[in-house]
Amino acid sequence: MTSSTTVRSPHRLYGRGGELAIIQGLLTRLRQGDGGALVLAAPPGLGRTALLREAAAAHRPRGPVLYGTASAAGTAAATASADSAGSADSAGLPNRVGPAAYTGSADRALRATHAAPADRAGPVPAPEPFTPEPLTPEELLARLRDGSTGRPLLVCADDAHVWDPASRTALAAAARRLGPGSGVGILIAADEGPAFAGLPTRRLGPLDEDASAALLDRLAGAGAGAGTGAGPTTDPLDPVVRAELLREGAGNPRLLTALLGHLTPDRLTGRTPLPSPLPGAEGVLEAYAYRLDALPAPARALLLLAAAAQEHEPAGAGTDALLLLRAGTRAGLPRDFLDDALFGPAATEGLLQRAGSRVHFSPPLAARAVLHHTPPARRRAAHELLAALLGEAGGRAGTLAALAQRACAAPGPDHALAARLEAAATAPYSHAERSSALARAAALTPDPPLRSARFAAAAEQAAHAGDPDRARALLARTAAPAETGSGLAPTTGGPGLAPYVHGLLALRSGPAVDAHEALLAAAALLGPHDPGRALHALLGAADAAWVRGDAGGYLEAMGRVDPTPYGDAFASYRAGMCAVLAGRTAEGHALLRRCLDPDGSAEGHPVLRRCPDPAGLLRAGVAALVLGEVAAACRIGARALGAVRTRGPEALLPQALEYLAYAELRAGLHAAARAHALEGLHAARRTGQPNSSARLHAVLALAASVEGPAEACAAHCDAALAGAVPHGLAQPATLATWARGRADLAAGRPEEAAARLGPLVRPGPRQGHFAVRMLAVPCYVEAVVLGGRGGELSSVVDEFAAWADRTADPQAPAQLARCRALTAPADEADARYAEALAHHDRAGGDFERARTLLLYGQWLRRRRRTREARTPLRDALVAFQRCSARAWAERAGGELRAAGEPVAGAVRDTGGGGVLSALTPQQQRIARCVAEGATNREVALRLSLSPRTVDHHLRNVFAALSVRSRTELARLLGPQTSPMPRTPHTPQSPQRP
Repeated sequence: MTSSTTVRSPHRLYGRGGELAIIQGLLTRLRQGDGGALVLAAPPGLGRTALLREAAAAHRPRGPVLYGTASAAGTAAATASADSAGSADSAGLPNRVGPAAYTGSADRALRATHAAPADRAGPVPAPEPFTPEPLTPEELLARLRDGSTGRPLLVCADDAHVWDPASRTALAAAARRLGPGSGVGILIAADEGPAFAGLPTRRLGPLDEDASAALLDRLAGAGAGAGTGAGPTTDPLDPVVRAELLREGAGNPRLLTALLGHLTPDRLTGRTPLPSPLPGAEGVLEAYAYRLDALPAPARALLLLAAAAQEHEPAGAGTDALLLLRAGTRAGLPRDFLDDALFGPAATEGLLQRAGSRVHFSPPLAARAVLHHTPPARRRAAHELLAALLGEAGGRAGTLAALAQRACAAPGPDHALAARLEAAATAPYSHAERSSALARAAALTPDPPLRSARFAAAAEQAAHAGDPDRARALLARTAAPAETGSGLAPTTGGPGLAPYVHGLLALRSGPAVDAHEALLAAAALLGPHDPGRALHALLGAADAAWVRGDAGGYLEAMGRVDPTPYGDAFASYRAGMCAVLAGRTAEGHALLRRCLDPDGSAEGHPVLRRCPDPAGLLRAGVAALVLGEVAAACRIGARALGAVRTRGPEALLPQALEYLAYAELRAGLHAAARAHALEGLHAARRTGQPNSSARLHAVLALAASVEGPAEACAAHCDAALAGAVPHGLAQPATLATWARGRADLAAGRPEEAAARLGPLVRPGPRQGHFAVRMLAVPCYVEAVVLGGRGGELSSVVDEFAAWADRTADPQAPAQLARCRALTAPADEADARYAEALAHHDRAGGDFERARTLLLYGQWLRRRRRTREARTPLRDALVAFQRCSARAWAERAGGELRAAGEPVAGAVRDTGGGGVLSALTPQQQRIARCVAEGATNREVALRLSLSPRTVDHHLRNVFAALSVRSRTELARLLGPQTSPMPRTPHTPQSPQRP
């Protein structure tokens, strides 16, 4: 239920907030005496009856309710509920009863309602059936008004599409005559069709993923499996079972309930494998039968061909209209009928809809209903006809589709057909198509070990397609590892394939340590007979160790790789990465440069331009980042992204976007990094890769620490840590912490920044990721110096200097000079800042240069060289504005105002009415900081002043604004954007050290 409804039923409707709000509007008008009608149009199982019952329960305390439904004979049946708000029946849902003719029983039903005792428990009995005289719509409305006894009457007409024609006609006509002052409301639940055309209609669609998941969790917790002896259980649903139920349920609440009700507790919790197909769908699919049986024979034949043709297509793709036209012609259907059916929905009563060159079922579940309702022999004949047509078309596109249609027509296991399907499931078919073909091949395979291996191969292709739920469901159908000598085909992988897929899925969505161990074990099993997959398993294990920050694990995995068969570039990459992590940096960098350009002769890495392998390009991008060649990393990342978009696999898209976004961050291209990271985040969610989501949230947090707002940075940091910490992902955890520390610096909170960044850059158990920690050192040095603890930095700066000497990162020399300027004696700092700015001029990059200018101007102002400070502060402000670093620009603007130069459009008079106009720029800054809750010492640190100076200015502020306490000042200025915590029981005086 939503807050906008007054429904009092204890049952909750999921994903129907919009419909409930519309119904509530109708009921509100009805209680005011105005009538109206609403049709809830939906295919079977989507909850139209539940909505009617909710409406009845909501209206019953305020007026009579007449609830009508169809009898087994197709006539209308009715029951009336008590109109007393105190009746026991008013707390429940009305029951279906019958048969009684609806058009003539309204007044008798209402009289029976009033005759029932108001305190009677249980539902009101139905009136006795009788055969009425036909009523006109006017007579029906008159009887309804008379029976309502002056109170607003709600009529609920359920399953009205299967009522007898006279009842439907009278009901529709009466509903059209309702309006202001009628005092009657009519809610009609019906299938989509022309019977109630012209009435206000709300069409119900399938539940979305979140609503379906919430409903499933509620049903599972309430013991929906009671039909199989399952009661409420404390054991959670197995994730694979949950995903399969949601997929098969297709957003249909009735179907989802039925599927769940046919599974035992052992199957629900994953202790027993799921049957295939899942039982329980029969009732919902049969509910479509009335529409199918009412259609003429040509329409039923065309629907069967369309449903059968969808079997070899990806989910939701529909079928090819030209293929359907050819199939209908071959089946002997009239050409005029085919044209009408494929170019207009009337011939199939809207069940087939055309979109461009594709034909889709509306609703999609109707395709399954058609196949379920058709005798097996006719289904097989349709598949054979389609297989023949696809085979005649020739080419690779038709080969796999024709084999899939033959697999659907097979009456049982077929070893030869399974082998043909497996052999055909290769590139250039998509990974989704290959997975579907391999799953069909497995279902046709009589040999258990070979069947398990083919299911594992299908799971691998589903994982590459970005469908981890499907991959896990296919893995669940694999048995124990196959014995040798079972005749495995080379493409199935044999022993070790299922563990490899398990490890691959864990790498994307589970603890990194689990993925590392699973992939190492899989590589050992795959090595003797499948060296290609063994290589991918070892590279995956190395990736898992890298993201954990486990250099030893990385070296162990890469040490098992034999690079000989894979070319010089790969060999250079492997050797270079191992050398860098083993501490032989110079050797490693030389090897990594060779892996980018083996000939060492052509600028721009020509080998990479010819590289067709997306994974190889991604490795080259990693090498460029390790070297610090950020411009090359951006170029290679863009090329890798293009390769993944054109060649796949889909599951690599989040990783390609992540690597490119990170390279752009390193290059200072924050807006581009944010755009690519957002796209990557959507791709990671779509393909079920929460570990990639955590890494991309960390990238977005870094971008937000520059561009703002602070709330976005905090939200992305929290999301990154929520995903990274449970799965042991040290790299995104380090990046997120660095981002939050940098945001603290932007907001003028150096002590908090130092507290966050210190554990990352210093030795100890909380040390940051080995590939990231040096990047955070400049922020840490700045935070410590501005926080007044400069003596702690010598060892950190020395380590950063050693790293800067090794890396090719163009910003490293400037950042090192800035760190040395921050820690240098006063007589050396000027030269150090000049050196840093000279390096920035050679390296480019607005943001880092602006940070150096800001610190230099702040240092000059602190030494009372105010006029000199204005130039670097002004340049910093402009540079921050140019790269959209709003928080940093505000900090620079504050420093510039404190140096005596007004900043156009930057002064925020939060008190309103010019309350701060009497203060100097310095006093305004101090007043805002104090209003945010800062102590005098915190204000002094933030503004680079002494506490005594802050106290002096604050007393003048109190006098100028006629306030007597810090609390009054905060109230006068109003809420600030970056509140700081207040210490409880603090004296309300200007002096607060």
